[in-house]
Amino acid sequence: MTGRVASPPLWALPGLLRKLAVDRLGMMRDAAELDDVVRVSMGPKKMFILNHPDHAKHVLADNSDNYHKGIGLVQARRILGDGLLTSEGDIWRARRRTVQPAFRPGRIVAQAGVVAEEAAALVATLAAAEGGPPVDVLHEVTGLTLGVLGRSLLDSDLSAHDSIAHAFEAVQDRAMFDMVTQDLVPDWVPLAGRRRFRRAEAELSRVVEVLVARRAERMRSEGEGDDALSRMIAAASRVEDPRAGRQQLEEELITLLLAGHETTASTLGWTLHLLEGHPGVRDRVREEARRVLEDRPPDADDLHRLTYTTQVVQEAMRLYPPVWILPRIARADDVVGGHPVPAGADVLVCPYTLHRHPRLWEHPERFDPDRFDVQRVARRPRYAYIPFGAGPRFCVGSNLGMMEAVFVTALVTRDLDLRATPGYAAVAEPMMSLRLGGGLPMTVARAR
Repeated sequence: MTGRVASPPLWALPGLLRKLAVDRLGMMRDAAELDDVVRVSMGPKKMFILNHPDHAKHVLADNSDNYHKGIGLVQARRILGDGLLTSEGDIWRARRRTVQPAFRPGRIVAQAGVVAEEAAALVATLAAAEGGPPVDVLHEVTGLTLGVLGRSLLDSDLSAHDSIAHAFEAVQDRAMFDMVTQDLVPDWVPLAGRRRFRRAEAELSRVVEVLVARRAERMRSEGEGDDALSRMIAAASRVEDPRAGRQQLEEELITLLLAGHETTASTLGWTLHLLEGHPGVRDRVREEARRVLEDRPPDADDLHRLTYTTQVVQEAMRLYPPVWILPRIARADDVVGGHPVPAGADVLVCPYTLHRHPRLWEHPERFDPDRFDVQRVARRPRYAYIPFGAGPRFCVGSNLGMMEAVFVTALVTRDLDLRATPGYAAVAEPMMSLRLGGGLPMTVARAR
């Protein structure tokens, strides 16, 4: 038996499709209000928007082999190629095996000192702005996440490559443009966004060349390390065709540079923004940080003691998930929750709306870290909360990202008061993650 699938009324379809171009979050919200499964027809093309934990589990975990990466990520392959984020099948499994050891729990725990040092440096940078003009906190935390990425996963210094973040903005803009226009605008059309993309592509290739050359030189004298970059270099060297090996290495490193910093920076930006607007929550985080850490930097054991701070980060990721949409394409006919899904259909699982489902979350728009108390978590369906995805494609860097977010939130809140500038309004910019559009300008004062 198959169930009923909601479809938008014909009069609403043009507006819904227009939102695909200009307000993708709005489109997902509109679809979620219709039903847990919504079908949108665009001529012969079918799109299914799923908003139920059981449906997410089926597509992302139980029958994941039937669902390959979909719209948006298909276009991202223009620069990411067959990197870990966009590859499929045997290629993805091989590349996952290459980097997985660099993310094993014991190795990530050993990076706690690196994360704490970078967090302390961020606090010092922000403290130096005390009493001065507003500082873009999002820019500063992006620098921190790049610093952690370089030291913990690449055994490299990324401080001289701050162009990476701007380059990836241009890359994601291009992927979104191609998604919305369905790749129908020819490459020769001289659009400003494409010029930015070409400059970004060249810059990322330059950065990759520098990082690989420096790490390879050290490997010749020191041998292969346990970091992700040396593993990538070693794997590429075993590829029979040197050109294919170099391409594989570039795709993997660019993907790691993007995925390894952008989503964590976004999470930190939203967490600090939400704390500024909720002084009672901020005071609880400060009290916990001062009680657990006193005046020292955090270590690996503190990650399990900063329980409320962890809940705050989890709640920030509920409202503004690191990856806000998970696009897939059905390879073969399937049935999801009693609803037939034909081969070739686009299937969208949207953590942003799933995390705000009114039947799963009480007062879903409210910022309430206590909803991640252990007892309340146990009462919710497992797939009601998927900030790092689910199934085989679960984010390999989730443990490192959580450590960064918790340590930085604890240290910044313990030592500083951050205040949004008058007239500032947060805007969610839906690229790969939900970044704060326009940055996060805040004034800095010492915490009392």
